[in-house]
Amino acid sequence: MFDVLIIGGGVSGMSCALVLGSAKNKSFVTDKKIGVFTHQKNSSLQEAIFYNAYGITPGKLGSELLTESTEHLAESYSHILQIPNEKVVKVEGSYPEFTVTTNKNSYQTKNIVVGIGSANTFDIEGLLQYVEPHKKALPEKQRIQLKNEDHKVADGIYAIGTLAGWRSQLAIAAGSGAAVATDILTLWNNGVQTHVHDSIR
Repeated sequence: MFDVLIIGGGVSGMSCALVLGSAKNKSFVTDKKIGVFTHQKNSSLQEAIFYNAYGITPGKLGSELLTESTEHLAESYSHILQIPNEKVVKVEGSYPEFTVTTNKNSYQTKNIVVGIGSANTFDIEGLLQYVEPHKKALPEKQRIQLKNEDHKVADGIYAIGTLAGWRSQLAIAAGSGAAVATDILTLWNNGVQTHVHDSIR
């Protein structure tokens, strides 16, 4: 049983994983099992190049960021299980007992974070009832989002990045994933507002 499974290995999903990973030494996180589906084939980053993102070297390719983020997660937070080459097709159950089914396996988890973009090809069975038109995208783009309030779709289900209704900017997506990570940390910390910082002190 996972404590959280993150669906999506793009900016928002990896940002969520990195923040959760960085909290590994907190007493309320040490026993938590965290996984991330790093299926990146359809990520919009595959065709991106960045000149306007804070902390990113100008001219950095999105495809490079995708590779570097999974390497960073593996090197810094190896306790987080990366699940590559699996596409989630179904979510069943309710908090705190979900079953996430992929094209290859099935997994049990208490919480789900979904960050796979806002394309109208979204087809995860069990989440389709939450789909609505994207509120911050041009209508002709036919983008979608999951109905949510401050990222929360339902108990134990969170949407991040453009799928949560945010605009398609790297910095926004990263912040969205990090925000949900701190919401989950707060949940694990018995409702005490929680964040995590690295420091040279």
